[in-house]
Amino acid sequence: MIAPVSPKTLELAISLLKAGELLGLPTETVYGLGADASNPEAVQKIFTAKGRPADHPLIVHIASKKALTNWAKDIPEAAYKLADAFWPGPLTLILKRSSLVPDIVTGGQDTVGLRVPSHPVALAVLEAFKGGIAAPSANRFGRISPTTARHVQEELGTNVQLILDGGACEVGLESTIVDLSTAKARVLRPGGISVEALSKVLGYEPELKTKTDIRASGTLDSHYAPQTPSLLVKEIPEGLSDAGVIARRPSPDKGLVWLELSNPATTYAQELYAALRQLDSLGLKQIYIEDVPDSADWLAVRDRLKRATFKETT
Repeated sequence: MIAPVSPKTLELAISLLKAGELLGLPTETVYGLGADASNPEAVQKIFTAKGRPADHPLIVHIASKKALTNWAKDIPEAAYKLADAFWPGPLTLILKRSSLVPDIVTGGQDTVGLRVPSHPVALAVLEAFKGGIAAPSANRFGRISPTTARHVQEELGTNVQLILDGGACEVGLESTIVDLSTAKARVLRPGGISVEALSKVLGYEPELKTKTDIRASGTLDSHYAPQTPSLLVKEIPEGLSDAGVIARRPSPDKGLVWLELSNPATTYAQELYAALRQLDSLGLKQIYIEDVPDSADWLAVRDRLKRATFKETT
């Protein structure tokens, strides 16, 4: 059930979480599939609904920086600096987990991902719930993340009793993940907070390292992918048929299924997943995505496009 946010639906959301049920939850990045992070049985329902591998960890959403010590230990000063600068917002911190965190949340690792979302609905739920909410993207594992309540319903249907409608997501791509469990900060997944912005707060440039011993959400080679075969190309081929195109310019051929996404990178990011879902629903044989600039402001978009179009080689 998709429902607008009201005192009544907020009360229902909290009661569902406390009863160990799942909740469709809007954030500024993408919609999450939420469960009580301290309840292993509730968290297991996330893995079942998504078809998510048991060793793929979840991010725990918390109401404020004050809750850090409930979920993490040995917290470095850098964590507080980054939290002060970017929370609430699209930044996930990887820290040493506390004893409160169930193994199922971390995939058996000794670290946990934590963030404070900036969406007012997510914050209202967290403040009323007074606990942590494990909330990966509300879609089948490896598929396109949802950026509207309708996307969640289309993807997960009756697996979710309540989906709070918070409108289209403002950021449209998942959070930046920064690992602070080692001596130097490492960016495990680019996202809504740039490496440049992180550097200004940390006093040094964190290493961009998407292949590490730490398993983190959304870092597999193939992720965010449509079911329709998709290619990332420098130029859109001519003479296409039964294919869809995503590009940053108008279509030269009115007969093509061509979606023009806007500049700059932040606007393109807001529109990307909805565009991929639209083309994926048309039963096309192929999706072509025109490559984007190789510059710092497009880093997160390029990361998602490469994962969405990844193909195993033999």
